[in-house]
Amino acid sequence: MRLGAVSAIIVLSLAVGAAWARGDRQPPPRPAGEPDRRPPREGGYSLEQAVSDRAQLHTIAFSGLAFLTGEPGASSFIPPGKVADFFGFQYLRDIDAGGKGHNPMFLDRIAGNVMRLLSGPQRRIFEQAAREEAAQLEAIARFRLPLVAAFHQDLAGRLPAGCSGLDRLAVRAYVADLFELDACLAWHRARAFGAVAQSLSEAQRRTLGAWKFGDFRTWPEVDREALRDLRPRAASKLESVAYMTLASEFFSWLAGSVEADTYFCPERHGTYFGGFYFKDLPAMGQKDFDISTSLTGDSGEAFLAALTPAQRARMEAVPDQQRELLRGIVTVRRAIASKLRTFQKGAGPTETDLRALGRRYGELDGELAYLYASTFTAIGRSADAPQLARLRSLRGQPSREAGTAFLYSDRIPMPQWPDASFLLGGRR
Repeated sequence: MRLGAVSAIIVLSLAVGAAWARGDRQPPPRPAGEPDRRPPREGGYSLEQAVSDRAQLHTIAFSGLAFLTGEPGASSFIPPGKVADFFGFQYLRDIDAGGKGHNPMFLDRIAGNVMRLLSGPQRRIFEQAAREEAAQLEAIARFRLPLVAAFHQDLAGRLPAGCSGLDRLAVRAYVADLFELDACLAWHRARAFGAVAQSLSEAQRRTLGAWKFGDFRTWPEVDREALRDLRPRAASKLESVAYMTLASEFFSWLAGSVEADTYFCPERHGTYFGGFYFKDLPAMGQKDFDISTSLTGDSGEAFLAALTPAQRARMEAVPDQQRELLRGIVTVRRAIASKLRTFQKGAGPTETDLRALGRRYGELDGELAYLYASTFTAIGRSADAPQLARLRSLRGQPSREAGTAFLYSDRIPMPQWPDASFLLGGRR
């Protein structure tokens, strides 16, 4: 599906609704001549750790547990911060010396400080960008839904007439389309960041420089009522989300580095299986709630322990099977991050350049998604009733999302899911 088809689907959807891995491998080299500006490895978080066999295996196992015990609605949940994430904010959260990177107050504090710092004309650049981003964010969320439907239909064995099962090449092509949209959003966001960065006064730059990257305790406290007054008035929910994202990621982008922008958390890829619902949903709407940083690893390990030897062997083969895909992802992410950073100097890449890189990124993520879905489905089909009951007990929290889906954290009615036959070996 090329760009024209992607645009048609967007219009329709909006209208209707270690070293490298095991100690013997190294991460991909930086481009020749690029200085080593990797952020310090505070708290053990680094790109090398994110792609290590252990982190990846436990994260993928966590997704497997969420997928086999959840519903399509739960699998559609994704935080907005996992979209167009090339601006260092994920790294900023993960290394926070104050330990609050995964607490709602973290985003509020840095976004609020940036809003207070910017002038009226500078904030209006973000307000306009947020209005434009809201439609893009919704399109990306809706575009994910056929993937989620296809994976769950294949797991349940409820295939539409004429379909033979999950089609690897179709999944790869569709995720390429999805990540092209993601790259387009990143390009528009970076252009807005560049415009504001170019307009900063020396006094504003000095203030930004006093806020330490990686320690929210150096950022002045912001009252939630005052924060509400700084947001755009009469904005929709997604416009408000986009504005907060712009304000917070502007700081991480200016204060960070290419390596911080390239970094991703282990669960960044293959995000169609419900892990984020499992982990992040309890924090939604909370003012002060620390999302567990051990839940993924602990639950993933428990899932592995509940498998038969043959099932576990299949899961443990995944890190080897995906290694070259992850290497490719790191390379593409670094290329995207490097190009977007040129907007800080006033001249950025073309949107066409970013779309092409986004498509390559999506092809790699699509291969991962197909690998994960095939692995989870094989394990699910081989599990007997007692084993499935054991897996549900490991989950703890129930997943009761039948007939619903999510636009990020907002539930929407979904009594009938989109046609996914083109991903299941059927209609093209």
